[in-house]
Amino acid sequence: MKKLTWIGILAVAFTAGFAGSWVQGWIENKRSSPLRVASDYPSIPGRMASSGMDLSSFEQASAISTPTVVFIKTISTVRYENPLGWFWDFDPFGSRGKASSTGSGVIVNADGYIVTNNHVIQGAEEISVVLNKDKREYKATVIGTDPSSDLALIKIDKKDLPAIVFGNSEGVNVGEWVLAVGNPFNLTSTVTAGIVSAKGRNINIVKNQFPIESFIQTDAAINPGNSGGALVNLKGELIGINTAIQSNTGSYAGYGFAIPSNIVQKIVRDFIDKGEVLRAFTGFEVTGISGEEIQIFEGKPEPIKIRSVLEGSPAEKAGLKVGDVIIKIDNLTINGRSSYDEFLAYQRPNNEVTLMALRDGKERSVKLQLIDGKSQRELMMRGVVSSKYLGADFQPLNAEDKAKYKVKAGIRILNIRRGGAISQMGLSEGFMILSYNGKVFEDPEELIGAMEGSSGSMKIEGMDEQGNRQSYSFFRY
Repeated sequence: MKKLTWIGILAVAFTAGFAGSWVQGWIENKRSSPLRVASDYPSIPGRMASSGMDLSSFEQASAISTPTVVFIKTISTVRYENPLGWFWDFDPFGSRGKASSTGSGVIVNADGYIVTNNHVIQGAEEISVVLNKDKREYKATVIGTDPSSDLALIKIDKKDLPAIVFGNSEGVNVGEWVLAVGNPFNLTSTVTAGIVSAKGRNINIVKNQFPIESFIQTDAAINPGNSGGALVNLKGELIGINTAIQSNTGSYAGYGFAIPSNIVQKIVRDFIDKGEVLRAFTGFEVTGISGEEIQIFEGKPEPIKIRSVLEGSPAEKAGLKVGDVIIKIDNLTINGRSSYDEFLAYQRPNNEVTLMALRDGKERSVKLQLIDGKSQRELMMRGVVSSKYLGADFQPLNAEDKAKYKVKAGIRILNIRRGGAISQMGLSEGFMILSYNGKVFEDPEELIGAMEGSSGSMKIEGMDEQGNRQSYSFFRY
């Protein structure tokens, strides 16, 4: 079977105009609400075929959603190489030029707020929005970006816009018909149809320290230029923001992925109400269960396992330990890493949650107060020392690490920067240096001093995060 390659290509969204004057009148009466949710609106009747299928659903969903999807154009400065070489265009700092790109966005508030993908507007110096209704172009400003979810909120100076209705993504079912509305290949207001193929997909395309990935998978055709567009149900309600496709060519090849609307709604509300995204953290890191453990839970929802617990965190104070298996949070039964990420995406700092954990085959219930991102990072960076020359941060192993890996001391490498000595050595993020030139170090500053001042032969012995021993030898003139 041919192995598929994940390419984070911009996803596609869809929307369409209002279904008749009655629908538009109803929507106009509701525009004063910051965000419009499905519970505020009655269902819309449609024509029924003899088979029982609502033949007008596709048309109505398109008509309702299309006016809410916009065309986004950006201009940014990029560096590029001259194919004729430096002799013809000498520039020691690299050649620079303007580049334009396009994408999609969805109007989520009548006062000009538009949600899109972070990667659509990232690095843009100018952002323009073209409305589907009158084709007028407006300059947009960035309200906030959230790389961890690949979402961004922008705003144009325009009132009384047709805002989309938020549907409940948790209520979306596999096999349900959906539409994708967006602007693929600069073809504005394109609508495609398909079904929900799967939910809770984690495809590892969000390159962030704290990524959120729990995508809705669909076979509705989406292509480059559709990123930031709408995935809607047959009522015309937003159930996702199209973000990526699975493809070996860069174009549609069967599957697309959308950020669930419930996550989108929470992040948009945070930006509008608080000016920032309020992420919540547990104070521990998780990983999937091993092959042997999967057999134990065969036929059941797949839990997650605690990989590390931060010293001084609420998780440590609550008694959680490395190796504890989390099977439930509040009323949610954990079924893979994506369900855990999605649950936390809905939470805010200081919320109290109840975890059901397995240890030595016994269940135990633990109450935990969630912390904010700043507190999480401070706990993670305890004892960390940075080296500009080596291009990385160094953190001593804590007692839990020492017990887990059965070592007396060691220094973990974090935040490796490109171009530094560590990246040139080929050492990986999270690698633990157990000895340098035969000496064991407990103090990061002492290790950094030894490495920066060394010459001649150098030898590093250590271990990766999976516990595999590794050895590296270098020579420095």
